[in-house]
Amino acid sequence: MSTPFRTKRFVEFADTDMAGIMHFTALFRYMESAEHELLRSLGLSVYAETSNGAISFPRVSVRCDFQAPVRCEDVLEIEVSVVRVGTKSVTYEFVFTNGDETAAVGEITCVCCQINDGKPPTPMPIPSEVAHKLRALSGSAPADDTLEV
Repeated sequence: MSTPFRTKRFVEFADTDMAGIMHFTALFRYMESAEHELLRSLGLSVYAETSNGAISFPRVSVRCDFQAPVRCEDVLEIEVSVVRVGTKSVTYEFVFTNGDETAAVGEITCVCCQINDGKPPTPMPIPSEVAHKLRALSGSAPADDTLEV
């Protein structure tokens, strides 16, 4: 597997609950933000206009396992790995560390979709140039999608 993408995030007061601990929803926003940073580092975006219309990557599965509390003004390191690139979907893994301690581990699976005004997103194969860049990060060969959309 290739070297994961890394970024850091300062925990703001607004990201915490009344107990002063990071609210669980903030970790999902941090995962999405780190995914966007990873894509931008590759010259990609989670949303793109193409000659055939707009494409995007709606989430079809997200999870996060919390392992240690995080507090306001902590600085989290977020490690993002591309763990699977299928024909139509991509799965990312996120590891949050706070100092030497693992704070959480999460995963997002997204499906490449054609976005048509007023219509539901339509799953489509990931464009080859996007799939190539993502597979280079995953260190794996092409995979078939088994996820039903």
